This record gives sequence, C-alpha cells and structure tokens, in this order.
Amino acid sequence: MLFTIGYERSSLSDFVATLQMSGIEVLADIRDRAQSRRPGFSKSALSEALSKANIQYVHLKELGDPKAGREAARRGDFVEFRRVFSNVMASDEAKSAVLRLAEMLKDSNVCLMCYERDVKTCHRKIVSDNLKERTGTTVKHLGVADGASVRPNVRRVHDTHQGAAAPL
Repeated sequence: MLFTIGYERSSLSDFVATLQMSGIEVLADIRDRAQSRRPGFSKSALSEALSKANIQYVHLKELGDPKAGREAARRGDFVEFRRVFSNVMASDEAKSAVLRLAEMLKDSNVCLMCYERDVKTCHRKIVSDNLKERTGTTVKHLGVADGASVRPNVRRVHDTHQGAAAPL
C-alpha cells in the first residue's frame, strides 16, 4: 500500500510514531533537498531515527520539486507549480524513480514524504496519483498524529465483530 505524509509543524518523535502506527516499512523522501530547519528532518538525522524504528529510508531526489516549483507554491500559484513539476515527472530520472517505487510497493508499505502538511498543495499528491494509476495501489494520505510518541501502546477491539485487539 502507498501512503504519503508531510512533516510540517510536527516533531520527529510524533512523525516516526505515526509511521510505525501505520505499518510503514519504507519512507521515500521525495524532497529535492533533504535538508530541513526542523530538528531531526535532515537526511542523516531522519535516516538514523527511522533505522532505529526499523523503517528503511530512501531519498529520491529525482522526484523532488525544484526551487521554481516551491516558489510558485509558496505564492499560491498552483498552475505554475503543476507546470514546473510536470516537467520533472516527464524526465527520464523521475520515470526511473517512479518505477523504483512501483517495485518497492510489491513487497512493502511505502510512504512518500515531503514538507507540506496539506497533500493538495504538495507534489507528493502528483507522484502518488501517478503511482496509483501505474500500479492500481491504494493511496492513503497520513497526517502526523500530535502526541503519537507519548500515547500508551494500548490495543482495543474497535468493532464488536472483531475477535482480536486492533492497534490504535
């Protein structure tokens, strides 16, 4: 299954806990530059935190939104943003990265990651739509659960017809 997530306004611990609760096995970082002002979200620190949580980290720069696209999105010019990013998706490098993701999806729950909390204003929606069309996979857009890292690991039966406890 394919998931997407943005880390805007979240802590690293809540971010990782959300991934764990969702059964993510591979996090595909699709930022052009895997750097962040938010503590823990630059490539090395994020990769290390995910490794401790038994989640594989992959940086696919080829699917990153270039500076012109990011600037257009910040201005609210989503027509220009989509035009810029459609050029990225048409490149051989991006096509190869999409094929790599499609292969990963055969064996793993993969989550596309970028910064924006709102998937509708992020290029990861375009990438996930492309993968859904290509593979037929289900896509779920995650929001970082505030306080996820401090929630007790309680298991409850969600529906009365369930015979075993389900994770929260």
